Formats: sequence, C-alpha cells, structure tokens
Amino acid sequence: MTDKSTPDTAAPRAKPAAKGKTREDRLKAALKANMAKRKAQAKARSADTAD
Repeated sequence: MTDKSTPDTAAPRAKPAAKGKTREDRLKAALKANMAKRKAQAKARSADTAD
C-alpha cells in the first residue's frame, strides 16, 4: 500500500522536456496578459487624474 515504486507514479515523468516547454509557453502567455492588464490599468488611472 505504501510502496512508492509502482509504475503509476513514474509515468508522469515520461516527457519532462515537452511538458517544460508547454509550461514555459503558458507562463509567457500569462505574463503577457498580466502586463497588458497592468498597462490598461495605468492608462485608466492617468486618464482619471488628467481630467
């Protein structure tokens, strides 16, 4: 029951390079979206103070 050397636990580590690439792409997209959101917020704040 507590044996951790079963094939089921080793299966997710089959392709670390491909998984790492998708993680990198996902993080890159999230960062891009976050930066766009922050830029829009800053623009809205500056427009509010300019009026």
